[in-house]
Amino acid sequence: MADRPHFTHLRVDAQVDAPRWAVLERDVLARVDAASAEFVARYTREDGTLIWRDEWPGMDGSDDPYEAFMYLALLYSLGGSEQVYETARKMWDMITWQWTQYGQIEREFDGYYDWMHHGEANLFHYFFGLTKPSSLVDRQRADKFTKMYNGEDPLAPNFDAELGIITAPQSGSRGPRHVVTAEDLDSHRGVLVDYLPPFEDMRSAPFDEGRGRANWLDDDIFAEVIELMNQRTTRGDVPLNLNATGQFAHSFLYSGEEKHRAWVLDYLARWAARAEGNVDGVIPDNVGLSGEVGEYQDGKWWGGHYGWRWPHGFLTIIEPIVNAGTNAYLLTGDDTHFDLARKQLDINFGLGREENGSWLVPHKRFDSGWADYRPASPFHAVHMWARTLSDADRERVERVPRSTDWAEVLVPRVPFAVKHYNVNTLAWYEYAQGRNPGYPERLLEANVELIEQQLGRMRSSDGDPAGWDTLTHIEGFPDTVSLQVDGYAIHAWMEFNPVYFESLVQLMWGAPMHISHGGFQHATVRYFETALQRPGLPADVAALVHTIEADAVALELVNLGSEERSVVIQAGGFGEHQFTSAALAAADGSTGEQIAVDSQWFEVRLAPGSGSNIRLGMKRYANEPSYQTPWSRREDWAPLIKGRVQD
Repeated sequence: MADRPHFTHLRVDAQVDAPRWAVLERDVLARVDAASAEFVARYTREDGTLIWRDEWPGMDGSDDPYEAFMYLALLYSLGGSEQVYETARKMWDMITWQWTQYGQIEREFDGYYDWMHHGEANLFHYFFGLTKPSSLVDRQRADKFTKMYNGEDPLAPNFDAELGIITAPQSGSRGPRHVVTAEDLDSHRGVLVDYLPPFEDMRSAPFDEGRGRANWLDDDIFAEVIELMNQRTTRGDVPLNLNATGQFAHSFLYSGEEKHRAWVLDYLARWAARAEGNVDGVIPDNVGLSGEVGEYQDGKWWGGHYGWRWPHGFLTIIEPIVNAGTNAYLLTGDDTHFDLARKQLDINFGLGREENGSWLVPHKRFDSGWADYRPASPFHAVHMWARTLSDADRERVERVPRSTDWAEVLVPRVPFAVKHYNVNTLAWYEYAQGRNPGYPERLLEANVELIEQQLGRMRSSDGDPAGWDTLTHIEGFPDTVSLQVDGYAIHAWMEFNPVYFESLVQLMWGAPMHISHGGFQHATVRYFETALQRPGLPADVAALVHTIEADAVALELVNLGSEERSVVIQAGGFGEHQFTSAALAAADGSTGEQIAVDSQWFEVRLAPGSGSNIRLGMKRYANEPSYQTPWSRREDWAPLIKGRVQD
């Protein structure tokens, strides 16, 4: 058994008037905790299954219920109740069971789909790592899912170890899907009525330099799309599969097994090498089963599934690259693993042009050249900077012209307009740069407004799942998509969900919300409650990370209650950093006496009604990351179950 931890600590006795941000923060936490129970009760039966249809066709959709309920697990890690955790466990199990019955899931993982959607579904699975990492079932699942992509699972031969490729854009527990059917794509048809054709030489839908449209509800167009997909885009590897590195990083954080880290680094390096060998260093979007770029595209490096041409272009190229770079950086502390992402951002920015004060960059590559110019976004560069804190990555953010006020706090109001209702990444960045005064209070007030908006929607007649068979637009928003389209209807739970808490992650943990398609939830610091030996802040305690530097973090802790509370602060979301010193702020605002710390954990004991600013020296990426907590160590965990080995 691991030795019980002894923490270096400081005691806070100084009495403070309760800061408004602290009162609001505890209010938001209480509101989402209460709302979670109402949300689950509204949309589930007594046994935990979702009130939904008796059949659901195609390969799409199982990711969406996972996304709708995934924040239950993340909420627990911030300080949510034990009931929230138990509900999260039940929801994951029942969603998995229900979509197994529909036919999308097999052996607790999607039978086959792409890694944009696997990444979304896996977020729920990843967030459990931040809750109770000793969980045998979570660790067993992580190990099982990883084996589906490293060649160890004979039922899921998705990986060619010799070539280092995932062998299909659509893959999963049933193996690679090299031939897709009309039934596979059934629920896509109503969504893809106004997208450009996926191929430039379709007989039934002229491409017209990207101006043409391929209405998948037209049977002739749909049949030709399937025919050409099976010829050109269903075999071989694509950059979107870089999101699979999250599954391996997740398994590493549980087990510490070197093979998982090696897989992440090797797979990312192979894509970096392909980019280095391609025209102008641009990453290609398709690799055939022989390992040759353009094998099924007449030698073209563009045209693959979720690639440069279709459907989203650059957005689904850069995001998995950033996710993979982030995973590799976490596992090694070597920020050169971001170089592929940096180069692709730089190349894309360099291809841009100025129009009316905006810098437009190409999002698609057609046979005729770069196309679909749109305003450059700093979003992915912000996520890189939040991890590296490097001046060069900050410059990648700052070079983007500000066509809007980045400091503005937003409340998303229009259904289906934004993923997971997380909209304040740029405002957080401005706050982290010291340029957004009053941000914590404004953000928390906006979060309260969002919760109340979503509760109102959920409680309304529109929010009654019994009426979804006829509901078209939530609250009558005329410009949104229709819930009568299957591919949109499956998102309904997300649109009525009140359990959104971007403010808590940003302010407590000092980090932006995760990237939506499979990005881990990172943190500058995390908290554990000493008395209960569990993740999250203790009752009555509020935390605000207000300064993030390369070698230090400064935060404020406040105990709003009438009982003493003890908080263990962790350096990094996964203990990857190391605290080197700690000091409380003196009454005049200056830094008080500094004590030495040499640990990934540090304890603060807060007298009733007390509060203080605390400055913690930090050596970044000094430790091997893991899901271990001060009281839950790998050596104490039950071993994984070994199944039968049959001749």
